[in-house]
Amino acid sequence: MNLVIIQNWLDNASFAVLFVTMLIYWSGAAFPNLPYLASLGTAGMAIANLCIATLLGARWIEAGYFPLSNLYESLFFLTWGMTTIHLIAENSSRSRLVGVVTAPVATMITAFATLTLPSGMQTAEPLVPALKSNWLMMHVSVMMLSYSALMVGSLLAIAFLAITRGQDIQLHGSSVGTGGYRTNGYRLHKAGEVVSQSQAVSVEKNGTVRFSSDGNGKTAVMDLVTATPIHNQSSEIHNSEPLSPQRLSLVETLDNISYRVIGLGFPLLTIGIIAGGVWANEAWGSYWSWDPKETWALITWLVFAAYLHARITRGWQGRRPAILAASGFVVVWICYLGVNLLGKGLHSYGWFF
Repeated sequence: MNLVIIQNWLDNASFAVLFVTMLIYWSGAAFPNLPYLASLGTAGMAIANLCIATLLGARWIEAGYFPLSNLYESLFFLTWGMTTIHLIAENSSRSRLVGVVTAPVATMITAFATLTLPSGMQTAEPLVPALKSNWLMMHVSVMMLSYSALMVGSLLAIAFLAITRGQDIQLHGSSVGTGGYRTNGYRLHKAGEVVSQSQAVSVEKNGTVRFSSDGNGKTAVMDLVTATPIHNQSSEIHNSEPLSPQRLSLVETLDNISYRVIGLGFPLLTIGIIAGGVWANEAWGSYWSWDPKETWALITWLVFAAYLHARITRGWQGRRPAILAASGFVVVWICYLGVNLLGKGLHSYGWFF
């Protein structure tokens, strides 16, 4: 009984902490001159992560099995995974914008689990026979962690598209490929490079473009970035508003972290699908039966495989892979929740994910 009371307190506390954390991140984005807000946001995410971990641990002790047997438990495990990936991504990028996009989604998931689901669906029930297997922890936990990582990576890609306003920007150093920065009809170079052009364009902090030349056909870059005109660009790109150096640095960080987080989630998804096939063979006598859940897991795998292939092999950067990752966000939700809402298939019992 005490564990039930603790769980009820922890799920409400998790929602409250995430809601306040979301407001802190949004305030930090609106008022960037208040650096302490970023630290408060990180602390809020860490507290929420700890609350959810304690909640799941209490349910594990109470029910006697790993807490991933129904919708309520899987939603909280998904949120725990997202907050964990968030802390890793934020620590790597040093950008508060990670929390601006991840905190609202984590808050909404927690609100749905805590405030929307009926009490009967929040209660731990005995496992159905098909779930009484050691593969429950192996398969489902890895799949949920992969969903968490892929969702966070996709959210960062959506933030990239929002900040760049859909402009065709090819960044340098965020994945395997060639080419420097490119935006708005100019090719941008990092500070310190020497550009073999008779005329160069330096982009100042306020976004002003200033032409300069040293008379010898070479221009030393002294500002954050410089740009040389690119010909053969479409008129739409030439007429778009230039991005400031600060915004260029931000979108490069978002693109890089999104790529790395998706690169973490994809092998987890692969392992989870393989483990699911082995478990399916033990439970149903077949590794693959084209169940709706299996089909959409394969579609999810193909979408993010195409994303990584485009970045690593084709050298895609910027807008095109971001659009692909953003579409992957929708596909993950269909695979995780949409298929089960139909109530059909081998994975539909007990709102099992």
